[in-house]
Amino acid sequence: MSKVEIITFGCRLNAVESEAVRRAAESTSQTQTIIFNTCAVTQEAVRQARQSIRRARRENPDARLVVTGCAAQIDPQAFAEMPEVAAVIGNGDKAKPEIWRALEETGVARVNDIFALDETAHHFVAGAVDSIEGHTRAFVEVQNGCDHRCTFCIIPFGRGNSRSAPAGDVVAQIRKLCANGYREAVLTGVDITSWGHDLPGAPSFGWLVKQILKAVPELERLRVSSIDCIEADEHLFDVIGAEPRFMPHLHLSLQAGDDMTLKRMKRRHARADAVAFCQQVRGLRPDIVFGADFIAGFPTETEDMFAQTLAMVEDCGLTHLHVFPYSPRPGTPAARMPQVAAAAIKDRAKRLRDKGEAAHEAHLASQIGRQVRILAERGGHGRAEDFTLVATPDLAAGTLIEARVAAHDGTRLILSAK
Repeated sequence: MSKVEIITFGCRLNAVESEAVRRAAESTSQTQTIIFNTCAVTQEAVRQARQSIRRARRENPDARLVVTGCAAQIDPQAFAEMPEVAAVIGNGDKAKPEIWRALEETGVARVNDIFALDETAHHFVAGAVDSIEGHTRAFVEVQNGCDHRCTFCIIPFGRGNSRSAPAGDVVAQIRKLCANGYREAVLTGVDITSWGHDLPGAPSFGWLVKQILKAVPELERLRVSSIDCIEADEHLFDVIGAEPRFMPHLHLSLQAGDDMTLKRMKRRHARADAVAFCQQVRGLRPDIVFGADFIAGFPTETEDMFAQTLAMVEDCGLTHLHVFPYSPRPGTPAARMPQVAAAAIKDRAKRLRDKGEAAHEAHLASQIGRQVRILAERGGHGRAEDFTLVATPDLAAGTLIEARVAAHDGTRLILSAK
């Protein structure tokens, strides 16, 4: 095995941070070390991490196994008690070279109180990550943590309170990435629309997006990861309507389409807010495509409540769905609410996925005959501006082309032969 191997679970933010963690570990003389950057969004994610740790020990009996990430931050003792694990490192320390040096010298690591962190998220941005290994698009962490307490969510206990990277650091990092050949950047974080609330003057996330596009004219494409529609500001609307380098794709953290369910989730938007947001944005950018996160089978959800969520696919014109069967997380208020039967959760998740797949296939069909601009990635595929997957078997990663869509295979667009 290589000097340091890192196994990543969960979200794009973890993927970004894994690169910084790997570089921090490699700055020491670590040898035969496998790092597990864990996720805690569902109990299944935690189970998969533990399973992976056991498998790694069987396949690499002499390696040092170190666990970090959200699951390790939330329940460090559970991982520390695994006989396969040599050390557990908290989320606040995992990208710090001095922690890895201390681990190398003493064999002791630490998991601190994540809510005691008051630093900004700049340590990832300012780490001068010139490239993100294995990716064509560059992911840039602009924010970490969350100040909200949705009743189903354990992530604040793994990430802490919301902390923003200074705008100047973000701009400098994107310039560096462009200089290293990246043509597209994706802004990512835990709750990115809360960016700026903790910075002097409390600038908005939309303002940050506008500043990036103004200050980095060489950046050809800019995307944002999952956003909370209720926190969109006028700057963001301005960019959506006027800036062609801002890609026409938004992924929304909706979670449900029923008002009572949203209230019990402690979400900050109502059903009508989400529908109105999609209508307003589509008016500004008719070619925009929406994705969304949904939880199926939230506690107390009735069949009528679920029908409201199912209808959101059409009411908001959604194309890309991420569906999560509800999974109770110990310590969260939702875990103490009356639970929906497991069979009903599974059934609703399937129906919601089926609805999403039908909407996605209809979107693919609507693209036939259109001219699209595609950024090729590794693995023989690329992404259109609206994030639709496109087969690009003959294009080198990083190639940006315009071509006509001839067909689709149910998953990807197929381009016309030249």
